[in-house]
Amino acid sequence: VQLQASGGGLVQAGGSLRLSCATDERTIRIYSMGWFRQAPGKEREFVTGISYRDGRTNYADSVKGRFTISRDKDKNEVYLSMNSLKPEDTAVYYCAASPFHYRPTRENEYDYWGQGTLVTVSS
Repeated sequence: VQLQASGGGLVQAGGSLRLSCATDERTIRIYSMGWFRQAPGKEREFVTGISYRDGRTNYADSVKGRFTISRDKDKNEVYLSMNSLKPEDTAVYYCAASPFHYRPTRENEYDYWGQGTLVTVSS
């Protein structure tokens, strides 16, 4: 399983970014996909996930209403659209794949991880 995250960069507070996670056809069809992030000096935390089975999504409270996860099965990509960005959203963002269909939120429920892409939100 290969996961390639991209799309990070520097953005001003209130701005938007869209991250992409490229994978393969098999992975996007049989693995739930998630986004995690790790801010400087902090532990990695769950951001959002999407079930491979029914496409249902879940979000951390800190990003609800601002972030949206989606997937394109034809392109084998998963996206994280981030709006109304805040300085506290600054982190390295990772995409990950889990064999569980119930939109897992814990790191140990994910078997595969991408390399991470840095998002910096300036105030």
